[in-house]
Amino acid sequence: METVNTTERLAALRTLMRERKIDIYVIPSEDSHASEYIAACDARREFISGFSGSAGTAIVTLDKAALATDGRYFNQASKQLDQNWLLLKTGLADVPTWQDWTADESAGGKTVAVDPTLLSSPIADKLSESIKKNGGAGLEALHGNLVDIVWGSDRPPTPNQPVVLLPTKYSGSDTATKLAELRKELDKKKAAGFVVSVLDEVAWLFNLRGSDIPYNPVFFSYAVVTHDSATLYIDSSKLSPECHTYLATNRVSLKPYGGLFEDAKAIAAKAKGGDASQPPKKYLISTKASWALKLALGGEKLAEEIRSPIGDAKAVKNDTELEGMRNCHIRDGAALIEFFAWLEDQLITKKAVLDEVQAADKLEELRKKQKDFVGLSFSTISSTGANAAVIHYEPERGNCSVIDPEAVYLCDSGAQYLDGTTDTTRTLHFGTPTPAEKQAYTLVLKGNIALDQAIFPKGTTGFALDSLARQFLWKAGLDYRHGTGHGVGSYLNVHEGPIGIGTRKQYIDVALSAGNVLSNEPGYYEDGSYGIRIENIVIVREVKTEHSFGEKPYLGFQHVTMVPYCRNLIDTSLLTADEKKWLNDSNQEILANIEAVFKDDPLTHSWLIRETQPF
Repeated sequence: METVNTTERLAALRTLMRERKIDIYVIPSEDSHASEYIAACDARREFISGFSGSAGTAIVTLDKAALATDGRYFNQASKQLDQNWLLLKTGLADVPTWQDWTADESAGGKTVAVDPTLLSSPIADKLSESIKKNGGAGLEALHGNLVDIVWGSDRPPTPNQPVVLLPTKYSGSDTATKLAELRKELDKKKAAGFVVSVLDEVAWLFNLRGSDIPYNPVFFSYAVVTHDSATLYIDSSKLSPECHTYLATNRVSLKPYGGLFEDAKAIAAKAKGGDASQPPKKYLISTKASWALKLALGGEKLAEEIRSPIGDAKAVKNDTELEGMRNCHIRDGAALIEFFAWLEDQLITKKAVLDEVQAADKLEELRKKQKDFVGLSFSTISSTGANAAVIHYEPERGNCSVIDPEAVYLCDSGAQYLDGTTDTTRTLHFGTPTPAEKQAYTLVLKGNIALDQAIFPKGTTGFALDSLARQFLWKAGLDYRHGTGHGVGSYLNVHEGPIGIGTRKQYIDVALSAGNVLSNEPGYYEDGSYGIRIENIVIVREVKTEHSFGEKPYLGFQHVTMVPYCRNLIDTSLLTADEKKWLNDSNQEILANIEAVFKDDPLTHSWLIRETQPF
């Protein structure tokens, strides 16, 4: 992770700001579809600041620059930002949010501007209000992006990758059925239609997949669904003949990608209707939709922000998707088990010298052998020693560490398969771990087990469950600065809302439901020394209980990740008999699903048998 000199870039940006009479310019991380992971052409915040993490906001004034990010990236940002930048560590006591910092800087009648396609409407409204309250001139929607101008010809081109159809044998439901369910929601809301702006929602609704954004099988598009029509805004040349036929069969019409904003006035006029005495029916948009989209649709009078009904429906997997998740994790588990056996043999038996990228390359090679493999679901976090303490560390080819067999090795990785998306983290030690490393690992493991075993009434949120995974760390005065779990897509984005386990506000608002798929990933990170994370993917399912207080169904988790835990890092004196039984049962499940795969591979088979021995 190298520091980028941003002096010239900031000087060029400030020149443009002065020309346009802008005092403060906000540069969000997201693209115009509120994507967490973005195409290279949309990495404006990274370009201007040098910080490459997936979350953060840059704010540039005429004489200051600040970068706000969360606890996952404190370590990384401190290494990548140069002397021009102030790091705002979001979530720490007495550290302002980027919105508060911006509002404070706007005092004295200063003008704040942002590209309105990159900021959600709710955030823009709150920011504008805060700016005015602090004596600022207001928030200006500046069309045309100033960072793009500074970037110039070096800015990567917009991707235009092919889009393919995902057959119903993988999706479990056709587009006509999904549209019918969405239209029921329109009826409930008495709405004119729904404008779909989030990319994975478009992909899910129309059973299409693409690759415009690395690791995320999505494509640049919008959609508008009314009671009697469905329009997909996309560059139609990207669609295969099979896609064209499928969309026509499901009565989906096509328009150019850029046409939505051109059609916005007509869409808004349709919502108004011809009877002035009747209130207009509004178009619904996601709370993630851009400020620019809401303005184009007519603002508050004609556009209403709601939590997306598509996002809610997508998060509850059907039986086909759930079976796909179980199956792809067995295949993915086999790849990881073969990788860990190989890596230990290379480092310990053969005394090979391997760096973090070489290890990641080998893991990808093994995944490619698996049935229905499409690609990785994110860039592999292959990290040794102190690098493992950087929560979202990404090794750079030719500029990364050699794996130290006497240090902790953390591998967080995943893949996209036609039948599901995987995300698994395992932490290993090939030598002699310190007592502190073993204690931390075992406390993290105990939290993982406690959450896995949780049983809770329907209506419980991920916010309420978060402390189950942290409780053992807390007793030792330890913690971690990231969420405990995120939703996972079905051959879609590895991070999928609206569900999750953690302290984010949205996790207070959205209860877990049977059919949800999410991660269980507590951790602990000792800056400059080591990092530990254990991550499984779990399915929320209904469970039978002796009683049924309140006549509510009760829910629990089924883990689908099939990779053993590191025996070398477990301090068994810290485990209860129940936890040991859980580990033994888990190991037997892994053996039952995977042992036969390696009957002709003595190296991997012996590693698997050793790591799954009873405790």
